[in-house]
Amino acid sequence: MKYDEKDLALLKLLSREFPTIASASTEIINLQSIMNLPKGTEHFLTDIHGEYEQFNHVLKNGSGSVRRKIDEEFGNTLSKKDKKSLATLIYYPNEKLDIVRQEEENIEDWYKITLHRLVQMTKRVASKYTRSKVRKALPSDFAYVIEELITEKEEVQDKELYYTAIIETIIETGRAPDFIIALSNLVQRLVIDHLHVLGDIFDRGPGPQVIMDTLMKYHSVDIQWGNHDVIWMSAAAGHWASIATVLRMSIRYANLDAVEEGYGINLVPLVSFAMNAYQDVDCSHFKVNISKDHHPAEYELSTRMHKAMFILQQKLEGQLILKHPEFKMEGRLLLDKIDFDNKTITMEGKTYPLKDCDFPTVNPERPYELTEGEFLLMKRLDHAFRHSEKLQRHVRFLHVKGSLYKVYNSNLLYHGCVPMNEDGSFRSMIIDSEEYCGKDLYDTLETYVRRGYFSKDAHERVKGQDYTWYLWTGPDSPVFGKDKMATFERYLIEDEETHKEKKNPYYGFRDDKKIVEKILAEFGLTGDESHIINGHVPVERKRGQSPIMCDGKLLIIDGGFSKAYQSKTGIAGYTLVSNSRGLRLVAHEPFESTWEAILNETDIAEDDMVVEQHLNRLRVADTDTGREIRSQIDQLMKLLKAYEEGVLVEK
Repeated sequence: MKYDEKDLALLKLLSREFPTIASASTEIINLQSIMNLPKGTEHFLTDIHGEYEQFNHVLKNGSGSVRRKIDEEFGNTLSKKDKKSLATLIYYPNEKLDIVRQEEENIEDWYKITLHRLVQMTKRVASKYTRSKVRKALPSDFAYVIEELITEKEEVQDKELYYTAIIETIIETGRAPDFIIALSNLVQRLVIDHLHVLGDIFDRGPGPQVIMDTLMKYHSVDIQWGNHDVIWMSAAAGHWASIATVLRMSIRYANLDAVEEGYGINLVPLVSFAMNAYQDVDCSHFKVNISKDHHPAEYELSTRMHKAMFILQQKLEGQLILKHPEFKMEGRLLLDKIDFDNKTITMEGKTYPLKDCDFPTVNPERPYELTEGEFLLMKRLDHAFRHSEKLQRHVRFLHVKGSLYKVYNSNLLYHGCVPMNEDGSFRSMIIDSEEYCGKDLYDTLETYVRRGYFSKDAHERVKGQDYTWYLWTGPDSPVFGKDKMATFERYLIEDEETHKEKKNPYYGFRDDKKIVEKILAEFGLTGDESHIINGHVPVERKRGQSPIMCDGKLLIIDGGFSKAYQSKTGIAGYTLVSNSRGLRLVAHEPFESTWEAILNETDIAEDDMVVEQHLNRLRVADTDTGREIRSQIDQLMKLLKAYEEGVLVEK
């Protein structure tokens, strides 16, 4: 066999890790054994919108995966009640233990029974992984003991006695509660191999920062950015229009705690500005979703802040649209279309009465110019967002683990749409005098998002932030997918015709096999096993809409995770589970609360739909990881050959 210089250089590097024929052969055997294991379970979620309690519960139960494993392991040997108790313990071990220790008369017996059951569960969920992978997942305090309990001991004649003795010792030494917590967390960890989040972690719900903390600790995750994510990413970089948008929505949905307490962003300057600039101004049309038990003065202040940020958003967005004619968003320049004397606005040749045009900070002659007070407020908010250590940590994580799309195990994952024209061709966008569409548009816009946060060049950084803002609301944005965001109209114009937002033609093609296959091919995917997995637009199940389109080639998994959408969808979200046996779509009922789930051992009611079932179980060899392993095996085989032929000498 001939070896060129490049081959030899690579083999010499590889020989440092595998210096002998024996070590290289052992690694080939190990890798080959991994190839024959069942494919790991993937879990897909989208449009979480700050609903951290429901998110954490769905994450803990793996969209029903834990309960299915309990059913598989125990069958009819456990009652439904015992299965529910075991599932709740696995989801919330700390909290459930506190309750059990108060209620159980013979806690040692309960420990013994529970530990045996958890060991059985751990064995089952660990069975599809190599010992090496399981070992890496083990908690350090109990790694050796857990490995002993879940590993078959051929040399031990009375296995039952051996394992019972270990469990009794755990109880005698007072470590049973800690061991139960460790095993429960390990079961959660091993049930799901990889998590995909298809965007919109932020806005509307109360705890995006809690969700981000959870994701940062998760063992294996990727994120496809949604429009609600990119606006926060841009705000974190100090982009003024994005900051105004984030704050306007946070006030609207009464989520300022996430901004102020969650991210430590000082909002006193905003409070002071709103109290002064909007002191004697009617703000009744700027409602806030806060409960009635709040003090009237607090609600009134919130409406003032709401109106202040709405006007700032309109001004700052107007400045961006004037600065970037290539955005083609002139139709969103609305402040200059207001007739303040007649309290009307003229848009597209039609005049509409306004519900409110008492805007003390708007100069009709220069409507997009900030007042001195607004300018100073934005400077202080800019500093606060850029210097929030926690927000910056979360946004860096979104950059490291996130992207606008992902191709993973023959699936194409994205949040919104691939912008299209009415004839089914890919819609193009001009960026820096170059025309981009399809995959190239995604790749180019993603580059601008990263520049907007990381670039050392001030001009490139600002430009990148402007394009990140465009992703939030632009007519050709892949993560928005509408001709406009009718924020102004919904607030101020009664006529609901003006509130309509026309969706990109993509949404009319989702049941067209030729178009769906064209999109998949654009991103390098062909074959029956390929799918598009999509978020962003909630499926209105109560109106008979289906999340399964194009004979299962396109799956929409936004079903209203956010409480704000559940009245429209009729459910509380879809999730998708992909394992070695196939694809399963899960529809979730609304989640009451974590404590309800713990105290009453309730779970999210679910409706399973089998989307696809494999005739033969998929193995690791059938996945992207398998392709990488196959490449490693090929290189190791070349290394063996080089040793055998004397081209390289064993060390």
